This record gives sequence, C-alpha cells and structure tokens, in this order.
Amino acid sequence: QVQLVESGGGLVQAGGSLRLSCVASGLTFNNYAMGWFRQAPGKEREFVAAKDWSGGTTTVANSVKGRFTISRDSVQNTVYLRMSSLKPEDTAIYYCAADLWGTGTGSTSNYEYWGQGTQVTVSS
Repeated sequence: QVQLVESGGGLVQAGGSLRLSCVASGLTFNNYAMGWFRQAPGKEREFVAAKDWSGGTTTVANSVKGRFTISRDSVQNTVYLRMSSLKPEDTAIYYCAADLWGTGTGSTSNYEYWGQGTQVTVSS
C-alpha cells in the first residue's frame, strides 16, 4: 500500500521559513517523480515544484521561484520543500504527489498517488 505522509506545516509570520517533508512508502521511490502542490481555500490545486524520477530535473512554479527549493533523499525515501521569504498568499494546504517515471510535470492528472496534505499559514 502506497503512502505519502507530509509534515512540517504550521503557522509562520511573513518573511519566515518552513521546511516540509514527505515520506513515501510502499513504492520504489527512485522510479517516481515527486511533486509538491498546494490548494488555498476556494481555489484550484496548483503546482509548486517537482523533481523527475531521476532527480536530475527540477521544475518550479514562477510564483515561488527563488523562494522555494525542492530536494529528494533516495535513502530516506523523502522529498522536501524548503520555503523561505514566505508571503500570506502562500497560505494553503500543501500536498506531495508521486508520478511513476514522471518528468516532473506540473499537471495534477499525471500523479498517481497523493498525500493527505499539511497546512501552511502565513500571517501578515
């Protein structure tokens, strides 16, 4: 049974930093692209960042470029999202997702597995 479990969310002031983690189990981690998405209240889920299955290609949304960094640890089967210079508009539930042999696309439909999400709230 595949499980993706996110952690690290919380309440932070604008300008602050957080690091999200997503631990994957029940799958061959190195065969999957890993992505981060977010969904704010009343809005559609949107792409944040992803690494392809090899870890060699990184894709980052323009809205977070220069502030967010994605990384993956194949030993720990974990993908991270380091978020800095946080803004109130970054407030959302953050989800990690896995895409078999994926290229790190930003399309939600490509991802087979999803975590339950972790809440990030940025106060002004």
